[in-house]
Amino acid sequence: MRYNHKAIEAKWQKIWDQTKPFKSERDDNKPKYYVLDMFPYPSGSGLHVGHVEGYTATDIIARYKRQKGFNVLHPMGWDSFGLPAEQYAVRTGTHPRETTKKNIDTFRRQLKSLGFSYDWDREFATSDPRYYKWTQWIFTKLYEKGLAYEADMMVNFCPALGTVLANEEVEDGKAKEGGHAVERRPLRQWVLKITAYAEELIRDLDLVDWPESLKRLQINWIGKSEGAKIFFPVKDRKEQIEIFTTCPHTLFGVTYMVLAPEHPFVADLTTPEQQSAVLAYQKEVMSESDMERTEVGKKKTGVFTGSYAINPATGEPIPIWIADYVLMGYGTGAVMAVPAHDERDFEFAKQFNLPIRAVITPQEKDIKDGESVETVHEEIVKGLRCWIHDGLIINSSSRVFSINGKSVEEAKKAIVEWMEEEKSGERAICYKLRDWLFSRQRYWGEPFPILHFADGTKRVLGIDELPLIPPEISDFKPAGDGQSPLSKVKEWVEIEDPKTSRAARRETNTMPQWAGSCWYYLRFVDPGNENEAWEPGKEKYWLPVDLYVGGVEHAVLHLLYARFWHKVLYDLKLVSTKEPFQSLRNQGLIVARSFQDENNLYVEPADVVEKGGKYFHKVTGQSLKSQVEKMSKSKLNGITPDDIIEEFGADALRLYEMFMGPLEKEKVWNTDAVSGCRRFLQRFYDLSDSELLQDEDTEEANKLAHRLVRSVTKDIEALQFNTAISTMMEFINDFTKLPKHPKSAVGCLAQCLQPFAPHMAAEVWERLKLEGDINTKPYPEVDEKYLVDATATYVVQVNGKLRGRFELPKDREEKEILALAKENPLVSKHLDGKMILKVVFVPNKLLNIVTE
Repeated sequence: MRYNHKAIEAKWQKIWDQTKPFKSERDDNKPKYYVLDMFPYPSGSGLHVGHVEGYTATDIIARYKRQKGFNVLHPMGWDSFGLPAEQYAVRTGTHPRETTKKNIDTFRRQLKSLGFSYDWDREFATSDPRYYKWTQWIFTKLYEKGLAYEADMMVNFCPALGTVLANEEVEDGKAKEGGHAVERRPLRQWVLKITAYAEELIRDLDLVDWPESLKRLQINWIGKSEGAKIFFPVKDRKEQIEIFTTCPHTLFGVTYMVLAPEHPFVADLTTPEQQSAVLAYQKEVMSESDMERTEVGKKKTGVFTGSYAINPATGEPIPIWIADYVLMGYGTGAVMAVPAHDERDFEFAKQFNLPIRAVITPQEKDIKDGESVETVHEEIVKGLRCWIHDGLIINSSSRVFSINGKSVEEAKKAIVEWMEEEKSGERAICYKLRDWLFSRQRYWGEPFPILHFADGTKRVLGIDELPLIPPEISDFKPAGDGQSPLSKVKEWVEIEDPKTSRAARRETNTMPQWAGSCWYYLRFVDPGNENEAWEPGKEKYWLPVDLYVGGVEHAVLHLLYARFWHKVLYDLKLVSTKEPFQSLRNQGLIVARSFQDENNLYVEPADVVEKGGKYFHKVTGQSLKSQVEKMSKSKLNGITPDDIIEEFGADALRLYEMFMGPLEKEKVWNTDAVSGCRRFLQRFYDLSDSELLQDEDTEEANKLAHRLVRSVTKDIEALQFNTAISTMMEFINDFTKLPKHPKSAVGCLAQCLQPFAPHMAAEVWERLKLEGDINTKPYPEVDEKYLVDATATYVVQVNGKLRGRFELPKDREEKEILALAKENPLVSKHLDGKMILKVVFVPNKLLNIVTE
């Protein structure tokens, strides 16, 4: 019989929809396993085969763990707020709710067509008021804990989109959505104080099983630095400027100071004669992104404010400049400039002819071969060279204090102790992490549960007033003045507070898309609860997530934000674990080959033929350029799973996604190669109709089956799915050569294959009339006796060169193997006329004969 994937997959998907074998409920008598995907944003283009990889991996684990006796939670939902749906609404007038529902329906249909074992009864969308009621409630908890506040911030504002964009939504000074120009402008925004948890976010990475590379990304993003705060008095003024430095030992080498153009002191410190130059420079800098401002090799620019600070170590006045290479987003927005020992400061000092004073000189061990200490010292002292390495301190003494002659580490300790005595500085830790800009000027997002009163006070809405639902509107265009579309609905914005009877204004900004994805894993444990976000007992049972799988593009921000919210909830005693995701893995990108003609127009892969490693247009014969790129509709290389399922079947697609290579590695898609997995499934299907099938077991079949189970089990546990599939393919090759095909061995293969190709496995299980439901049938137990070989391969060498091998019963003695070797013509011809000097024997493995 031919394998009809369409009929088989439709049959089992219907059965699963009706019987719900993957529905999960709390069961204190069983160990739990919570496996979760980074849930998708339901875009209009639907899934492509790159998305399927991670979902297939988690489904393999979910199905395998059920077989191993675990109570498995494997849910799916939708990260459905966001900018794309709103932009579509602006262009077409279609409400984002309608677009989102249509897209979700497409995604759900595609996921079900792949046979994923989700508990669909737990499905929700973050844009559903029944969900975001609790997102708003969590915000009220952040607000009450002092972790949510309003502040005037320099933000990335896109006039064309009419909204603030996060740094990750901007690339090369343009919005990733639409490519529109982005400018920096000050706006009053809601901000979350994630910096309050910076240390915990680093420290608690020790508690989780994540790839070390991923942990490093998080640690580097948080950017912990140990150093000192130093206070520089402003000459002839009461103010003092606070800086953070990791190099307090260079204080005597400070010859000027630089403030970020946005620093709040700039206006007060600018003298009348410098005012026009300073204002012009500030305006110029506003259009630059942080990345552009700090770009390596960028020509240094800046303006003198006209004011001076006092170096607390020397008592000397030093000029205060503003420059774009200093950002308000790190430290205090002010730096002490040590041009002799900092490359940016050195370039700036050269550009504006500012003093350079060396305070570190190298020792012999600090310089490269071929250079002399004397020459390097002279270059540093003369301001010809910037020295950023180790050495001894020089030129660092005053009438009351000196660190000359000390090593860098000794000098750091000494000068910080002196500053603390003088109250001019103190030990400090600084983080690159900034508080989280949490406002968006959009309609399609969670409204803030906040009321503003005329006297500047605010009231957070109570749980009985949630969810706060945005008004129905038909004009989704931004207000044009930096305000969201909500600001145009006066009757919704301007209200009388029902609890205080005071005139109030609702907040017109909305939360970013990140908000809903910060805690969705918690709602999955109790999605139907209308009285609380989750029932504590269910949270304690299911959390933490045992395995979380998603793309590396979320390796920093989503994970950082979710961990931050979780830690706040932990401190509020609302969750029972310090970390939400115990084990995390990133799937590698699946890329595709794109083709372009001589006019750089993309060509459909179906119109391409390959000849001798080169590509040509099937119709015109024109030579084509090709390159491997990320899948996208514009490059005509986005492969939809619908097409692959139609031609090859969902099981073949699932197998190919895993067979392409290790889960975490980048892989190149090749539609033609799916046919290999399809042929493997056909061979397995043929076993269920084989004339050699029998009920009785055989020794040979049991050996193959138990070795298969051992190997596949080991590979699944290690997430090495490609090698597990290879093992199953090898089993088929060996098993079909046997004279008899015991049903029990075919059943073992079905159970091993079930997590990978569930429709086929269920069909064969049923055809063989094997007992129980394959979805929950206990995974086969390995009998060790079938793993022990009764024979061994004895390799025979003469003077270290292979001359023969014998398949013999195990534990044969040396003299027996030697006798056989002498009788074997392939070996004996190398022994004729030669004296045997020595025999090296390794039991069950090797006999090496050494001759004269």
